[in-house]
Amino acid sequence: MAASTGRLAGKTALVTGGSRGIGRGIAERLGRDGARVAVHYGSNETAAKETVDVIEAAGGSAFAVGAELGVAGDAEALWSRFDAHAEGLDILVNNAGIGTSRPFAETDEAEYDRLFAVNAKAPYFITQLGAERLRDGGRVVNISSGLSRAAMMPEIMTYAMTKGALDVFTRNLSKVLGPRGITVNSVAPGIIDTDVNAAWLRGEENRAAWESSARLSALGRVGAASDVADVVAFLASDDGRWITGQWIDATGGSLP
Repeated sequence: MAASTGRLAGKTALVTGGSRGIGRGIAERLGRDGARVAVHYGSNETAAKETVDVIEAAGGSAFAVGAELGVAGDAEALWSRFDAHAEGLDILVNNAGIGTSRPFAETDEAEYDRLFAVNAKAPYFITQLGAERLRDGGRVVNISSGLSRAAMMPEIMTYAMTKGALDVFTRNLSKVLGPRGITVNSVAPGIIDTDVNAAWLRGEENRAAWESSARLSALGRVGAASDVADVVAFLASDDGRWITGQWIDATGGSLP
């Protein structure tokens, strides 16, 4: 792991879904930049503690915060547990999300409602309640998807719709929080090599899926969590102070 940059020293960050995948990459990068990181998890406390351990082993500071999202009172529960460890917030990364692969004709109301509850409703109310904790000049980064701008995988249409809702939230929230000097942006990854995608990307039997995914990118490879984390770190830093209300393509040039 690279040495600490210290450019976020004195800042406190919360990364939802920070125990695994892209969220873990973001949490580790913000920790490396000097932020004290709250690593949120929904159910996998072990993974969250592992992420905390990695951040601390590199000389950073972190703590785990557990709260199931997509259920009544989720935002209140998350902030209550956060408040037990920290006072105030500088960086909020709404990363937690779920997805399913099901054809349009087979998606039922329960699945639709669950996706929107976790991917769109939870970030809305987490941010609403977090705004009073967020210091002036702070940052909100919402993790969207390249699929909110391109109909490349209609089998996960409902997931893409939730990310489209998150993008609208981003643009409007930037106007709400702008007078306080708080920036709000969406970062949209493409196909990323994480444990969530391992079932269809990794292994010799899935080489064709890996190679076809790599060909989607103009850079000729599948993305890594660190590729997205570095974009988020830029937005979280003072270097990103003049960027707000934007949808930032982090797909490696995968979009048409």
